[in-house]
Amino acid sequence: MRRSVARNVSLSAVLAAVVTVGAAGPSSSAPTSGPPPKSPVAVGYGGAVSSVDPDASAAGIEVLRKGGNAVDAAVATAAALGVTEPYSAGIGGGGYFVYYDARKHTVRTIDGRETAPRSADSSLFLENGKPIPFEDAVTSGLGVGTPGTPATWDAALDAWGSKSLRQVLEPAERLARDGFVVDETFRAQTRSNQARFSDFPATRELFLPGGQLPVVGSVFRNPDLARTYERVGRKGIDELYRGEVAEDIVRTVRKPPVDPAATRVVRPGDLTAKDLRSYRVLRQAPTKVDYRGLDVYGMAPSSSGGTSVGEALNILESTDLSKASEAEYLHRYIEASRIAFADRGRWVGDPAFEDVPTRELLSQRFADSRACLIKDDAVLTSPLAPADPRHPTDCTAGGTAAPTTYEGENTTHLTTADKWGNVVAYTLTIEQTGGSGITVPGRGFLLNNELTDFSFAPANPAVHDPNLPGPGKRPRSSISPTIVLKHGEPVLALGSPGGATIITTVLQSLIGTVDRGLPLVDAIAAPRASQRNSATTELEPGLWDSPLRAELESLGHAFKQNPEIGAATGVQRLPDGRWLAAAEKERRGGGSAMVVKPAGRP
Repeated sequence: MRRSVARNVSLSAVLAAVVTVGAAGPSSSAPTSGPPPKSPVAVGYGGAVSSVDPDASAAGIEVLRKGGNAVDAAVATAAALGVTEPYSAGIGGGGYFVYYDARKHTVRTIDGRETAPRSADSSLFLENGKPIPFEDAVTSGLGVGTPGTPATWDAALDAWGSKSLRQVLEPAERLARDGFVVDETFRAQTRSNQARFSDFPATRELFLPGGQLPVVGSVFRNPDLARTYERVGRKGIDELYRGEVAEDIVRTVRKPPVDPAATRVVRPGDLTAKDLRSYRVLRQAPTKVDYRGLDVYGMAPSSSGGTSVGEALNILESTDLSKASEAEYLHRYIEASRIAFADRGRWVGDPAFEDVPTRELLSQRFADSRACLIKDDAVLTSPLAPADPRHPTDCTAGGTAAPTTYEGENTTHLTTADKWGNVVAYTLTIEQTGGSGITVPGRGFLLNNELTDFSFAPANPAVHDPNLPGPGKRPRSSISPTIVLKHGEPVLALGSPGGATIITTVLQSLIGTVDRGLPLVDAIAAPRASQRNSATTELEPGLWDSPLRAELESLGHAFKQNPEIGAATGVQRLPDGRWLAAAEKERRGGGSAMVVKPAGRP
């Protein structure tokens, strides 16, 4: 959504060649009514923020200007996205947070994924032994997991931040109170949800004032969310897990407030006050692989992002993609993605419930045993069966292929960096566009439908599915916030929304920069392909309309068109010490990259 406040070329050579351009956040003396500048690339000193929205990026820059660090700025940006991107993220959802500590030269992560109620079991989405319709699960209390986003903010600030929660929520609170200008994307996303939003009086009142779609150019305000942010800033995160807001969340899930005149059947969920009280984020070690002499860190399970991106990079390690033709490069990338998704489907789930062989999935030995499946003149058949990473055998696969479960695409990603060299890559979500469609009355935010990321039933009852629901279990995710280091220093960080296409978007953007020699902003803008162990690979128009499609089809690739895949943001550290922030040039209306000082000295 785009809107404004109502108010092998070597990697080092690529970085050194970047031209000094940039957008700075509004200065402290700038009028609050003026729209913040929007640019897909910004270069400068003092820190950087990149997100899909200029108001959100400006919130992060404001915190950096006031002495905050990358963690403070990330939480401020995320809170602002809860205002301007309410159908993609917010305190009713969850996410994954990856942090580089410049003082310790280490990477740490927070798993803030939503969890199923303690009463949940593998039959959560079954009725009479059969899965309920997916759309019924989406718009229901059944699909709502315990939110992890507020606890993520609290844990990150407590461990690594320098500002209080109240301080970093101030820009978002102000944005919710004063409003932002509605654009066509916000109106279109509201329109696509109009029928189900209309069935919930609190949602209708907030997003369809007077029963009408918001008008492009009008100011959209969310005073309920402003009051919620103010309350949480004053009372602390426990307000969302033990206080009055927590009580409202439980009440809303257990008895969804549906209009009596609505014909929609909205199933209640079984979320309890104990589920909220007992929620904990997980601070854990990241995944790590070595690629072309770079250390690539990602998110460990319950997300499959780190293992899948890492396995695919390991598979590609043996191929010099810098010397490959465009068709050869795309062929290798597509096949590596196909293999990584085949193994993901069999092995990755919540490690608190499943024996996930994370170390083995990321081993170069296993990757080499899978890479030899790739042929230059043929295409692997999908769905491809997985292999056992604990017992790798060259060029073999066994068992039954597991299909890729659907994940909602309207997540959001932000990336921040500060003058001390700390970096954050943070992806957060409420799953579907509009989440469950259920607004917590009087609180101004939508609840997630993340539990629909679980498999509703095993694809094959004879084969173990690691992603079935369970009590307190985290559904598998594809979220892939990634930080890349060289000799312990940050080189780049990035991530993307897009459901299961997040993995392929991050992978393609990484190899576009590292192997193909593209500046980060151009690697992000490049037309995308996404293969997720299916018979067809999705292509954006830039590749669908290209002669490359015919070249790849001659090898046996089959394609279908996808108008838009992902919406990445990232930051790079340039050799002279400046930060480069990069975002989309066109996808989702273009992103917003900002730096604290576009010129001058550090």
